[in-house]
Amino acid sequence: MASYQASFQAGARPDFTGHFLIAMPSLGESVFGKTVTYVCEHNDQGALGIVINRKLDLELATLFEQVDIKLDIDTLKTSPVYFGGPVQTDRGFVLHRPLGDWSSTLKVTDQIGLTTSRDILQAVSQGSGPDDMIMTLGYAGWSAGQLETEIAQNAWLTVEADPSVMFNLPIEARLEAAMGLIGASFANLMDVAGHA
Repeated sequence: MASYQASFQAGARPDFTGHFLIAMPSLGESVFGKTVTYVCEHNDQGALGIVINRKLDLELATLFEQVDIKLDIDTLKTSPVYFGGPVQTDRGFVLHRPLGDWSSTLKVTDQIGLTTSRDILQAVSQGSGPDDMIMTLGYAGWSAGQLETEIAQNAWLTVEADPSVMFNLPIEARLEAAMGLIGASFANLMDVAGHA
């Protein structure tokens, strides 16, 4: 945190693309309470991220029906659809690896992309989609300078993302695993915040 604040004060703009944002206890009652958000883009225009640890009461089969695509892969039909964030909650986003070659993809890293085009859904329905994916409705967005301000105000902890936390762990394990990347526990964070 100190290194971030030092660079912030020196006028350098940090880039949190490819990082996790872990909601601090102060965000407990907000839509971001106990969330981990993967930052897909961060520049001088603002930031865009996907919440990776909050499910909606919606399965992939139902979502695919709503967009008139038949999901033929039985093992995917009951997969959860995630709450990606409070912006454009009627729009689907697919966070995935490998990057692949889709019509409308934001490249996050050499391995990870965020795709909004229908072709990735069609590929998933036929079993030729990406190896790993998180399907969301909505995303988290910040205007220019907003994320930097929130981090400086200790609303978020940041750590370089580990893709295995997003794609290989059960949803309920992702918050603690993300905290583990910075050598802390969310339960301890709650205790500290409660006694501050």
